[in-house]
Amino acid sequence: MCLLLKFYPDSTFFTLFSADYLVILTSMSTSNLLTQPASAEKQSSLALAKQVLLLEANEIQMLAGRLDANFERAVRLILQCHGRIVVSGMGKSGHIGRKIAATLASTGTPAFFMHPAEASHGDLGMITGEDVVIALSNSGESEEILTILPTIKRLGAKIISITGTETSTLAKESHVHLSAKVSQEACPLGLSPTASTTAALALGDALALCVLDLREFTAEDFARSHPGGNLGRKLLTRVKDVMRMGDAIPCVKDDAILTDALLEMTKKGMGFTAVVNAQNQPVGIFTDGDLRRAFFNNVSPSETTIAQVMHPTPKTIYFDQMAVEAVEVMEKNKINALMVVNHAQELIGAFNMHDLLKAKVV
Repeated sequence: MCLLLKFYPDSTFFTLFSADYLVILTSMSTSNLLTQPASAEKQSSLALAKQVLLLEANEIQMLAGRLDANFERAVRLILQCHGRIVVSGMGKSGHIGRKIAATLASTGTPAFFMHPAEASHGDLGMITGEDVVIALSNSGESEEILTILPTIKRLGAKIISITGTETSTLAKESHVHLSAKVSQEACPLGLSPTASTTAALALGDALALCVLDLREFTAEDFARSHPGGNLGRKLLTRVKDVMRMGDAIPCVKDDAILTDALLEMTKKGMGFTAVVNAQNQPVGIFTDGDLRRAFFNNVSPSETTIAQVMHPTPKTIYFDQMAVEAVEVMEKNKINALMVVNHAQELIGAFNMHDLLKAKVV
C-alpha cells in the first residue's frame, strides 16, 4: 500500500493519504500542536497534596460523627472473643486489613490476616467457631468475600463488616456492620481507593484502641510484643539491668577524708562517689564539679572530711524501676549519674549516662 503524508503549513490539519482511505490526524494548527502547555492548567503538586489531605481528614471527621451503637457492639464482640480476630479483604481492602490485624495483634488482641481467595482453597481451616471475622469491602459485594460467608457462618464465627455501602450483601449478612462510607475519593479521577481506604483504616484503629483501653493494656504489655526494637528495649529495661554493682560502685563512708574520696573516684571512673552511713544508706554524693569547687576554695584534701564538701540528699532510684524513668529523673535534675537503692534504702548499685547509652535506652 502506498502512503503519503502531506503537511499544509498554513492550514489547520495534517492529512494522511493512501490508495484506499483518507484519515485526518488532527485539526490543530502546527503552532498549537508544538506549543501545547503540558501542565499550565493543572494545579501544583503542593496544592493537590493539601487538597488530598484535607479531603481525607474531612471524611474521617464525618465518619466520627456517624459512629453509633454498632461500633460499641463490634468492640464488645472483639473483647469477648475467646478465639482470634481474623481480618480479610481483597485488593486495597486487603492491604488495609493486614494493617488492622497487625495493630490488633500488637495491642493485646490475637489477630491475623486471611486472604479471601486463598480461604476458598483451604485457608478457611484457620477459622474456628470461637473466632470473630472482620471483613472489609468498600462495595460490600466482593465475590471472594461473599463466597466464604456461608462457611464462616456455619462454623459459628461472628462477622463484623466494614463497607462503604450499608445496603450491600456483606453488610446485611454480618452480625455487626460498620459504615466506612465517604462522599468522594481523594483521587482526582475519582477512581483510586483513597479516602475510602483511609476511612476503613481509621475505623480499624479506633476498634483496636478501644479494645486496648478496655483491656487496660499497659505500655509494658505493648513492649512485650515489640522486644526486638528500640521501643521494647526502652520499656522493658529496668535499672537493675544497667547498673554497676559490688566493687564497681564508687563509695566511701561519711567519715572518710577527701583524699580517700579522690582515690575512689579515680579508681572507679564514674565521675562521682557515693557517700554512705554505717547502714550503707546514701547520705551524699561527691562529683567532679564538687572537686573543682573544693580546689577553688583552697580545701586541703588530707585535712577535710568528705561530709564537709559533699552534696547532701543525693538523688536515688529503686533497682526495679524502669530505666526510662531514670532518664527522666536525670534530665529533670540535670545530672549525669544516679545511685541505686533497694527498698530498705541501702546502696546496691550506680550508673551514669554512658551506661544508659551502652544499653541503648537513650
